[in-house]
Amino acid sequence: MGRLSEQVAIVTGGAGGIGAAVARLLAGEGAAVVVADIRDAEGAEVAAELGGRCRYLRLDVSSEDGWRRAVGETERELGAVSVLVNNAGIMEWGSMEEQSLESFRRVIEVNLLGAWLGMRAVAPSLRRAGGGVIVNMSSLAGLTAYAGVGAYVAGKWGLRGLTKTAALELAPDRVRVCSVHPGAIRTRMTAGFDESYVSGQPVPRFGEPEEVARMVLFVVADATFSTGSEFVLDGGILAGPAPTVLNPAD
Repeated sequence: MGRLSEQVAIVTGGAGGIGAAVARLLAGEGAAVVVADIRDAEGAEVAAELGGRCRYLRLDVSSEDGWRRAVGETERELGAVSVLVNNAGIMEWGSMEEQSLESFRRVIEVNLLGAWLGMRAVAPSLRRAGGGVIVNMSSLAGLTAYAGVGAYVAGKWGLRGLTKTAALELAPDRVRVCSVHPGAIRTRMTAGFDESYVSGQPVPRFGEPEEVARMVLFVVADATFSTGSEFVLDGGILAGPAPTVLNPAD
């Protein structure tokens, strides 16, 4: 039996990249996992691969009604939610003067509002489960700044602060809330960058989604005295000089 054999988890953005790696690892530890995404074909494929008590649910994380349906369906089919991984996220490029209002709002609605809606929707289910864990996928951009991605940086810094507030509010219900802060991870979001982007890091390579997934598992299963905490996977970039961030479209 896995360490999470009695747990029910929702993983947003679970159709690929970090989300899919997290879903696989949690399911491998015995959890029932809801793979939530808007990429139906890829999400259904991940859930089918996991088998067992795993499901795919279409979820636009910026929709309050969508979250209500997702939590309701999860409880009816699998039981009360005990783990939420708010992983869904997008990035759109543009300087403060260049980025449109619509683009800025779109990023904030997915990366920050989506996580807030998720925590609010899942909180009653976590109480019914007797407690649980929320992991918010922030970023290295939630600890420092990068030019050209102001909305992304703002959302990830906001998510870092929101994590701490939620940790304080949900602690009486035996719910821990932590944030994970990946640096350059090999996903579709970083597909436009070559190896020179990470050559200045102390660990001079891209991280892999599976490495982030192992950190999430650690937060869920092992970091039982941590809440409101930040867990960083950045190849040592905060400890040394960082490479210049370039728009891969340049």
